[in-house]
Amino acid sequence: MRLYDDPVEVRRGETDGPDQFLWRGRLWKVRAVMAHWVETAPWWQSTTVQAVVGTDEQPDLTQEHAPPAGADLLVERELWRVEAGRGMAAVTGSDGEVVHTSGVFDLSFSWSDGRWQLVGCAD
Repeated sequence: MRLYDDPVEVRRGETDGPDQFLWRGRLWKVRAVMAHWVETAPWWQSTTVQAVVGTDEQPDLTQEHAPPAGADLLVERELWRVEAGRGMAAVTGSDGEVVHTSGVFDLSFSWSDGRWQLVGCAD
């Protein structure tokens, strides 16, 4: 799977999952949801946790640099692994070769900022 960090526009379906998405000027129709999960931010790497656990580096915990208490626990994103295509599953090109117009995509929805990202693609 190739990794990306591309913004996408998503149209949700009846089940609140992605139904269509626009990526790099192309409209993709979700054919199947293969997996759905939620990830939290790596809270164990936060400066607050590092201050409690102790590290070789001294974190700057002054008021202007310190994140709000528990902020790392609130950052989460919802991920959807979908099979999506552009029209038919496969098309024959001008040279007779089969051109696949579908793939598997990982779409991420960030609850903190309300944005969708395409984070992975296997086509």
